[in-house]
Amino acid sequence: MWWAPKGGAYLFLIGFTSVVVQVVLMRELMVAFQGNELSLGAMLACWLLWTALGSAAAGKLGQPGRPQLAAAFALAAAGFPLAILLARESRALLESARGEVLGFGPMLLTSCAALALFATASGWLFAAGSRLLGGDAARSTSSAYLWEAAGAAAGGLAASLALVPFASPFAIAAIVAWLDLLAAASLLGMWLRHRVAVALLLAAALVPAARYAEGHTLERFWRGFRLVAARNTPYGNLAVVEGEGSRSLAENGLLIATIPDRAAAEEVHFALLAHAAPRTVLLVGGGANGSLTQVLKHPGLTRLDYAELDPAIPEMAVAFFPSAIPHDPRLKIHALDGRLYLKRTPDRFDAIVIGLPGPQTAQLNRFYTIEFFREARRHLNPGGVFAMGFAASENYISPELARLLASIEQTLQAVFPRVVALPGETIHLLASGEPIAADAGTLVRRLSERGIETGYVSRHFLPFRITPERVSALAERIGAASDAPVNRDLAPVAYYFNTTLWSARFNRGQTALFQALARLPFPALAASTAVLMILVAAGMRRRPAGLCIGAMGFTMIGLEIMLLVGFQAMHGYVYREVAVLIAGFMAGMALGSWLALRAAMPARWLAELQAAAAVAPLAVYGLLQLGAAAIALAAIGCGFVGGCQFPVASAAWFEGRPRNRGGLYAIDLAGSCLGALLFGAYLIPVFGFLRTAVLMSVVNAAPAAAAALGPRIPAR
Repeated sequence: MWWAPKGGAYLFLIGFTSVVVQVVLMRELMVAFQGNELSLGAMLACWLLWTALGSAAAGKLGQPGRPQLAAAFALAAAGFPLAILLARESRALLESARGEVLGFGPMLLTSCAALALFATASGWLFAAGSRLLGGDAARSTSSAYLWEAAGAAAGGLAASLALVPFASPFAIAAIVAWLDLLAAASLLGMWLRHRVAVALLLAAALVPAARYAEGHTLERFWRGFRLVAARNTPYGNLAVVEGEGSRSLAENGLLIATIPDRAAAEEVHFALLAHAAPRTVLLVGGGANGSLTQVLKHPGLTRLDYAELDPAIPEMAVAFFPSAIPHDPRLKIHALDGRLYLKRTPDRFDAIVIGLPGPQTAQLNRFYTIEFFREARRHLNPGGVFAMGFAASENYISPELARLLASIEQTLQAVFPRVVALPGETIHLLASGEPIAADAGTLVRRLSERGIETGYVSRHFLPFRITPERVSALAERIGAASDAPVNRDLAPVAYYFNTTLWSARFNRGQTALFQALARLPFPALAASTAVLMILVAAGMRRRPAGLCIGAMGFTMIGLEIMLLVGFQAMHGYVYREVAVLIAGFMAGMALGSWLALRAAMPARWLAELQAAAAVAPLAVYGLLQLGAAAIALAAIGCGFVGGCQFPVASAAWFEGRPRNRGGLYAIDLAGSCLGALLFGAYLIPVFGFLRTAVLMSVVNAAPAAAAALGPRIPAR
């Protein structure tokens, strides 16, 4: 540990391992809850809550000895694999059937239980470990923040670029446990004398344990199926399972393709039959279920482009579903985000078909916005058809689904002069610059003329599925929700509508709460937030540091979410760039903390830094629209402001009287916990980026005023 001051290496390790654990557990919980992005909010909130409790408890327990610190590292080493185990066993513990979608309550319960041990130990270690740095309370706490942020930046890069792509979750857990146990051995004085023996002994025990745990827990997770293969990629977890005469491919726990499932594969014909003679077709996602074979049945087709973000999906489909990816010279596979491919290619198409799920996540929402629809129209030939499908029931459209469909239809109509909705278990939305012939008679005639053999989308079935009465009823149901707003990259309201649709499966009261929150007028929300913050700031005017650090924690998590979601929306999901973005944010925090400590920034600077936090969200909103480089700089700059503020707030927090060393960090985490719950699931989807930025500025204005008007604290 020659490269760090006394105690600094331990705090660097805490930051490093914490971020690695977060990255892995986010993926595990996404798999456990079938890709639902709300699980990320639940996970972050529980993580921050347990860490805050651990930090606050450490501050009240006095100076720990080295044995206590070693025991905490040992608990952290055990907590990570235990969290993975609980995530994979959660469905069995909750007695849910395979394929059953679970609600937000089980998500929160699982996250809370899985993260309790590691996150609490991590928070306790931060507050207790800061005492190892020596010096007064304010400086040691600030130095601890610096070293943890530096470790977090390194951990973000290591997890995203090296560990996750090439190692299984339990293998990563073994590496983290190895590092934590070596730290424990060092604290007990065992490391210097027996470092090689200790390292080899730990590795010899952890490697086979990780290998056994990975295979055994995956088999239990897929109980009811036979696990054929599993693979972790930078974009998710893939598994091939077998059961009842069929094989399925699952991504993040959700079955995305089953072979044979001819009914699902044939749904692609609706888009192609709506075109008089498709010659060039682009399919974005959804190619592993056999739909590529169905597209190639159309005579006259000269080229089929298939864009799939994760290259492992077509690779596994070729290996385990030989009939799904045909060997045909007309087929071109692009391992690239579909939106990014469309932005880069000069080619035009007669049909562009979105084979992805609906806007279930912020990432998927990008394929249902007015900006993407404009890009798609620019790549359509005259008379070309743009198509997408939404899962539904045959004869019932719920109010929540109607509102989602209305938002997407309104968005399509803002770009395409002609939009048609076709009923069925999959509702198809077809859009074009010219009239669309999608009545049953025309589709049956074209199917017959092209000599395409089908089993489900057939000349016998189409007249019953697309009757004028059913088409009219669907249009009327969607039209009843025609006040739904247009979906945009920086105002992803369809993502929110999909969340209410999802919640309606479990609890109508929960759905009513979501809808009531969505109906809150933004001016009223901003005004009430301002009044609340003014009242709290007035009460804490003489000691504003706690309020400032809580507001900064709320703002920092909000800025991070804005940057990540905004980067995906504006520039496509480019994994390595996102990894660098996260690392840049944490590096900015480390740099800000270092500069504040080195320059000995006085506590009286607190008001200026809080004012910078009020301006930062609006600056980020502007930078999101300038380019990837501008977003990367914004990440570093936002982290820098937060990193500077913590040492300055620490000076004000500890000025004049002894305070809980872990208390300030706990307040920071509590603010972040609230932000994690609100930003991704509510504020950004409902109000969009600009209004969310304004609200963040409102939250910081009162603490900035309180710091400016409160007693001036002299420099040390």
